[in-house]
Amino acid sequence: MLVQFATVFVFLALAIVFVMVALAISWMLRPKKPSPEKQSTYECGEEPEGSPWIRFNVRFYLVALFFIVFDVEIIFMLPWAVAFKQMLGEIGSFAFFEMAIFVLILVVGLAYVWAKGDLGWVKSLSSREAEDLESLSWYSTGRYSTDSHSIHRSAKPEGV
Repeated sequence: MLVQFATVFVFLALAIVFVMVALAISWMLRPKKPSPEKQSTYECGEEPEGSPWIRFNVRFYLVALFFIVFDVEIIFMLPWAVAFKQMLGEIGSFAFFEMAIFVLILVVGLAYVWAKGDLGWVKSLSSREAEDLESLSWYSTGRYSTDSHSIHRSAKPEGV
């Protein structure tokens, strides 16, 4: 049994050594002449505008998380599907019902996420959120004036 594990550890060690050697060779051969142009952010040939430290919409992360969860489930189901005929003969219908329960749990999770609205890319705002955003956008446009005691809005233009 230790010989079988030794084979795995040898391949693991070879993989780590290969990665380290490849990184070392690329570090030795790369050009080492930094300049402001080379250090700047590359945005598909366009001049970068603004700060690169912006807030991303949390939905990007949610979609990635949902993808990973459902992708891992497929990884669990593939070997089961390949060995299903053999399992059916050995342990009977228990293998089928076990996977049916697993899939049912996944469907319940998907229904919950769907009902919560996290799969929709554009969510509608509640009236409270819309009011908060409207007041923030009003101040961000710069259409307010200040004096020494308070901040007050100038007259709202039509259509705002």
